[in-house]
Amino acid sequence: MKTIRNSRTMALAGLAVVGALTMTACNDDAASSDSASTPPATRAPAAPTGAPTTPAASGSAAAPGGDATGAVPGGSTAGSTGGAPAQAGPTAAPGTTLKIGDAATVPFTSGSTKGTVSLAVTSIDKGDPADLAPLKLGDKVTGMVPYYVRFKVTNTGSTDLSFASLTQVKGTLPDGSEASEVMLIGTFDKCPHPSFPKGFTNGQSITSCVLALAPTATKVAGAEYWGEPYTLGKGVNWK
Repeated sequence: MKTIRNSRTMALAGLAVVGALTMTACNDDAASSDSASTPPATRAPAAPTGAPTTPAASGSAAAPGGDATGAVPGGSTAGSTGGAPAQAGPTAAPGTTLKIGDAATVPFTSGSTKGTVSLAVTSIDKGDPADLAPLKLGDKVTGMVPYYVRFKVTNTGSTDLSFASLTQVKGTLPDGSEASEVMLIGTFDKCPHPSFPKGFTNGQSITSCVLALAPTATKVAGAEYWGEPYTLGKGVNWK
């Protein structure tokens, strides 16, 4: 099979593509509207260019209703309107692999904001190449198929995570390598990716999405969370 070099792609809908390996997707009107109504979110760490080798922290105590990885079968999380306080289990160990739909307790860092969340990849949906047309990525996505990696985040810690964003989720190919990624700025209806709302405190949940690409000869078969303290290739995985 043809070797594909993975890249993180940023696409700007309606604007020129920026950078040789980086494309940014942004709807001008949506971006303007978002800026006017929502305080700016703290920027998430930039994606590394390759899999770092720095060891990641780990935890292995069994969670109530879960297992030694910190996973909770069925992706059990508190409702988006709050309710009973969400209890954080032990941190999932680096290299943990879960079934799609199951949730893991992971540390969350966005700039200076640190907390604890329950994270579950809920589905990986295959799209149509025509979906990418509004992003105006041109030849950079020729022969690529979009996949929508959807996930749910619940605040299980004591920190107010208002206006932060969880973006450190990547699609993975069947062999475990990284799928190409499109970073979205503004509104893309096929893959909503909101920042956490105001008042995102313990028990609050939100659903989000990242856009991954795969050549037609293969597919996006899984996902990895690589946010601090994890690293690419040593994160929490879903298949």
